[in-house]
Amino acid sequence: MANVETKGKIKISENGPYIVSGNIPLSEKIIIQKGHINEFKSGREFTQEGEYYLCRCGKSKNAPFCDGTHEKIKFDGTEVASKEKYADRANKIVGPELDLMDDDRCAFVRFCHREEGNVWELTSGSDNSVNRKEAIIAAGACPAGRLVAMDKTGKVIESEFLPAIEILQDPAKGVSGPIAVKGNILIESSDGQMYEIRNRVALCRCGKSRNKPFCDATHLSVNFKDK
Repeated sequence: MANVETKGKIKISENGPYIVSGNIPLSEKIIIQKGHINEFKSGREFTQEGEYYLCRCGKSKNAPFCDGTHEKIKFDGTEVASKEKYADRANKIVGPELDLMDDDRCAFVRFCHREEGNVWELTSGSDNSVNRKEAIIAAGACPAGRLVAMDKTGKVIESEFLPAIEILQDPAKGVSGPIAVKGNILIESSDGQMYEIRNRVALCRCGKSRNKPFCDATHLSVNFKDK
């Protein structure tokens, strides 16, 4: 992914917030459950220009923005996630007409489920044209970027997103979700190293992930609410 064009940047400060630069649009998305299918509806719009700071400790009283609480609570934001490339980390699930890459970085926002089954079942049954289509939709809708559909030549099948940051809310589970980062935005570690540039990732904002800076769905077990 060395030639991927990037716009904007997220700098992870040591034990502090995400510092966002490059005029990246920021909005809130609310997860709506319709049967076995999840969809997004628009929530709040945030008018931000230039640089802004997003809470990473989960305790800000001005969420999603940082209010300095990380200093008061002595937040430990140590990053532990691997910087190994996705293609080297992910497992490959081989289907008859479609393959699926899965790196297990689950944010549990449940877009991998469709009426016809989950993305793994659909991939296994991808010799059926409906299953194949639904598997591609399910994989490409995963905000965490855990799942990537590929054709049998190894070509990735997914939409290319414009750069955007979305604050997720999950009322069906009674929690606030992660930060969805879309559109090949550069993410710089607090130590100055770069994470792989990707079309979709989900960053932790409850402060409790065991795979910082990425979401590992701990916001559910700690009942994280940002309001």
